[in-house]
Amino acid sequence: MNSNTTIRNDWSIQEIENIYHQPLLELIYQAATVHRQWHKASEVQVCTLLSVKTGGCPEDCSYCGQAARYHTGITVKALMSKDDVVAIAQRAKDSGSSRFCMAAAWREVRDNRDFENILEMVQGVNEIGLEVCCTLGMITETQAARLQEAGLYAYNHNLDTSKDYYQEIINTRTYDDRLSTLNNVRKAGISVCSGGIIGLGETHADRINMLHTLSTLAQHPESVPVNALARVKGTPLADLPKVDSWEMVRMIATARILMPKSMVRLSAGRAEMTTEEQSWCFMAGANSIFTSESEELLVTPNPRLDDDRKMFELLGLKPMQKEKITNTIPSL
Repeated sequence: MNSNTTIRNDWSIQEIENIYHQPLLELIYQAATVHRQWHKASEVQVCTLLSVKTGGCPEDCSYCGQAARYHTGITVKALMSKDDVVAIAQRAKDSGSSRFCMAAAWREVRDNRDFENILEMVQGVNEIGLEVCCTLGMITETQAARLQEAGLYAYNHNLDTSKDYYQEIINTRTYDDRLSTLNNVRKAGISVCSGGIIGLGETHADRINMLHTLSTLAQHPESVPVNALARVKGTPLADLPKVDSWEMVRMIATARILMPKSMVRLSAGRAEMTTEEQSWCFMAGANSIFTSESEELLVTPNPRLDDDRKMFELLGLKPMQKEKITNTIPSL
């Protein structure tokens, strides 16, 4: 869709603060206007996220139930077979998904048989006509190129929070490590999926700084997931309060205004949101959700497929079709 909105990569912190802190209804109105300029407001991309290797991760991400150092009761599972993954991907497509994301609880990709298996999975899912996304931890430029050659469409690597707050949450890798992986993905010609999590104990300034980092990249991420902390028993952040849904709305709306061309994904935390609360997120510019046939988003709860279908019917939403998904906006 054509738009009068200019893509900007030079946002200042002050500009983002002004957008973020304005009265909520005005913020939502502005975001909804931008959203309709760049996207069809009645279409929401349905994505399926599958944990192809679960638990046992050596990282110390304070929110993550898959970190080996925390006692969360998560069952560690080895890498799935290609045939099982492709079968699940086919069922996801039949249920309305146009994007399939495979997640492995690794710190980084290693050049071994497991990576070869991932490449075969990517090729297999690509062949059934889905956008293929992976989130595998840190990857090198060479590994990114191999994923692209296998048919990978997108790579997810979230910033999680601001650079200043990052070491309060993770100590086993640096913020620059995150940005380096995003750079390797971009160099390989793979679309970037990168967002963050709110409710980690961060300040509003941290949220604004994270959005500033994302929106001032040389090219905005094509996909920006906005997650609410899914509190997992046994992790250091398990006792933090539930994220207020209006905070999710504010983040989504600000992200939509800053990065109008991007898909803004209403991600973790939906299981604790009512239909009404999710509706405000769609009004504010979210145009993607994650589903899973296991009713889990990796290892945390996620709404049932039937509940999402009922919500779509109530709100007049429909799943976005793959042929309508493009990273190219016509020139004005």
